[in-house]
Amino acid sequence: MKTALITGATSGIGLEMAVYLHKLGWKLILTGRNEQMLRKMADRFGNDTRFIALDLAERGAPEALCAFCRGTRVDFLINNAGFGVYGPMTETPLERDLALIDVNIRALHIIMKHFLRQMDARDSGHILNVGSIAGFSTGPLLSSYYASKNYVVRLTTAVREELRHKGSRVRVSVLCPGPVDTNFNRRAGVTFSAPPADARTVARYAIDHALAGDCIIAPSPLIWLGIAAMHVCPETLAARVIYHVQKRKQTIR
Repeated sequence: MKTALITGATSGIGLEMAVYLHKLGWKLILTGRNEQMLRKMADRFGNDTRFIALDLAERGAPEALCAFCRGTRVDFLINNAGFGVYGPMTETPLERDLALIDVNIRALHIIMKHFLRQMDARDSGHILNVGSIAGFSTGPLLSSYYASKNYVVRLTTAVREELRHKGSRVRVSVLCPGPVDTNFNRRAGVTFSAPPADARTVARYAIDHALAGDCIIAPSPLIWLGIAAMHVCPETLAARVIYHVQKRKQTIR
C-alpha cells in the first residue's frame, strides 16, 4: 500500500484530497494546524492514518514534519498548505506577509526538497504543489499571495524539466485552480468576487491528473483560457484589470 503526505489537510482541497486518496486505498500522513480535526480524520480513515499538528509558518515546523516521516516511504507528496493576505502593501501587517511567505514558499520548498531527494534516489514518486491561476500573473491587493504562487509554478516547472532531462521517473505537478470554495477567502479576510468551484471536484481532478503525470493541472477550460490570456496581455494592463477584480471583493469585518 502506497503512502501520501498532505499538508493543509484539515479543510478545503486538502481535506477532499485525503478523502479521495483514502477511497483509492492510499495510506495517509496528514498535517495541519487543527489538531482536533486531524484526530477526527484519523478516526474516520483508520489506524493506518498518521498525523501531526503543525503551523508551517513557525520556524522548525517543516523540518519537524520531515522528521516525523523519517523511516516512512512517501510515494505522493501534496504541498497544499497556503493562505492569502488581502489589502494594499502599505496596509497589510508585516507579520502576516512574512507568515504567508513562510508557509507558501519556505515550507513548501523545504518539504519538497526533502522528499524529492528521496524519490530521486529510488527513481519513483509523485509531487503535487498547489499553486493557482494567480501564479501566472501579478496581483494588486493580493500581491504577496500572487507572488508566492508565481514562485510555486516556476519552481515546479523548473524541477520537472531537471527531472525530465536526467530521465527520472519522478513526476512533479502543479495544480492551478481559480476560486475554490475553501477557507482561503475567509482567512484572507474577503468574500468571493466570483462563484467558486467545488473543492471536492477540484481535488479529485488534481489527484487523477497528478498521478497521470501531468505538469500544469487546470481544472476547467476557463482556467486555461485565463492562463493563455495572461501570457499575451501586457503586464501593466493585466495589473489594472486584476486590481479592479480584487477591488470588487468585500472585506470581511
